[in-house]
Amino acid sequence: MNRREFLKTLGAGSLATAAVAVGCAPNNQTKAEGLTLGEVPVGQMSMRENLHGEKVSLLGYGCMRFPTIDGQSGRDQDQELDQEAINQLVDYAIEHGVNLFDTAPPYCKGHSEHAVGIALSRHSRDKFYVSTKLSNFSPDQWSREESMKLYENSKKELQVDHLDYYMLHGIGMSRPDDGLDAMECFKQRFIDNGMLDFLLEEREKGHIHNLGFSYHGDVTVFDYLLDNNDKYHWDHVLIQHNYVDWKHAKKMNERNTPSEYLYSRLEALNIPVFVMEPLLGGQLANLPQHCAEMLKQQNPDVSIASWAFRFAGNQPRILTVLSGMTYMEHLQDNIRTYSPHKPLDAEELALLKDIADVYAGVSEDGDNLRIIPCTGCKYCMPCPYGIDIPAIFAHYNKCLNEGLVMYEKEGFSSKEKKLYRQARRAFLVGYDRAVPSYRQADHCIGCNKCSICPQQINIPEQMTRINDYVEELKQSTL
Repeated sequence: MNRREFLKTLGAGSLATAAVAVGCAPNNQTKAEGLTLGEVPVGQMSMRENLHGEKVSLLGYGCMRFPTIDGQSGRDQDQELDQEAINQLVDYAIEHGVNLFDTAPPYCKGHSEHAVGIALSRHSRDKFYVSTKLSNFSPDQWSREESMKLYENSKKELQVDHLDYYMLHGIGMSRPDDGLDAMECFKQRFIDNGMLDFLLEEREKGHIHNLGFSYHGDVTVFDYLLDNNDKYHWDHVLIQHNYVDWKHAKKMNERNTPSEYLYSRLEALNIPVFVMEPLLGGQLANLPQHCAEMLKQQNPDVSIASWAFRFAGNQPRILTVLSGMTYMEHLQDNIRTYSPHKPLDAEELALLKDIADVYAGVSEDGDNLRIIPCTGCKYCMPCPYGIDIPAIFAHYNKCLNEGLVMYEKEGFSSKEKKLYRQARRAFLVGYDRAVPSYRQADHCIGCNKCSICPQQINIPEQMTRINDYVEELKQSTL
């Protein structure tokens, strides 16, 4: 199959691969569980140097999805974290060369820093670097006093006397309900209260070894901070980066910024880059069948996720790629990918570009078949009208991946009509199973309380689009 045929097949909605069982994927759907086979290497982890010559593992442990005692991800469940399992994961990571652990006060319902502190305190301090953030998102945390409490509590919970990496969390985010744009939010969170000046002083004293920021949203603030790098001397910056966002972040959402631009600006200033969302909220580990088949044809022995991780670490100024790993098998798979990292060649990069084009809606019929870039962070919840926003997006994306999002067209053959009817039924029945009727998209009134979305998704617009699609399916006469 050549490139043109590949894009045409995918852009047409994968008619031929629609599931025949209600709510089920095709039998040959490639899942994230298709992990790379073989031993997990020891002593081969790829390392990158920061501005001070310290070697950091290319794979960083993102501590947002630690396991709970019921075996779920602590990002989504308000359950007690499984400290014993966390200790085992951290021990295994360190044994296999992972030396950077990234957390923040809100992670795992506010329990991540504490769990990280316990797990890392069992190891020599020279075995790891710890990274956390000043997460003063709420206006009642914007005072110097409250922001200082967050800073001091992080050191207490992490059981360290200095922070290896510290970040201003989520610069670029705005609060439209309060009439504050992204720049005003930044100033009130970090400038007007004197916190940035304080953190610069803490770096001078050695209490913080590397000072940076994580970026979400309005690129104006990102550019402002880099334009003033001579003043701040940023040691690192955390950006969302994957093979879809590299070129098509703005196509996915007009308020997003392609990571190609973000990375190029940081590279020009020689600022090391932290990567978040290398799998785009897990979506790049669960590709549509045709995409997965193309990757498997290229290399049948590695996981689908490993392609995204290889891309995320492909640029030389990437310092570490953060992955939120709940389960041991995912940690092992990622260690294999980066022990050592194998750079992508020109043919492999071209293949990932083709898949990115499909995701971003660049191919035929693409605008109707575009993945919604929801990462399931739940910052949009709770909805005041009870809508389960992440579940609706998850169902839509799942069906899109499985070839079940199909639009009725004139001139369908009898075979295509049959596939459409199967896909229509699967989508509607699956929707009612996944999301109770009183929590579905038709209840959205566009109040915009969900505008805090870090991915800058226009959630009311997407709710309208999904509801329109559902109504079209219900009214179909095929």
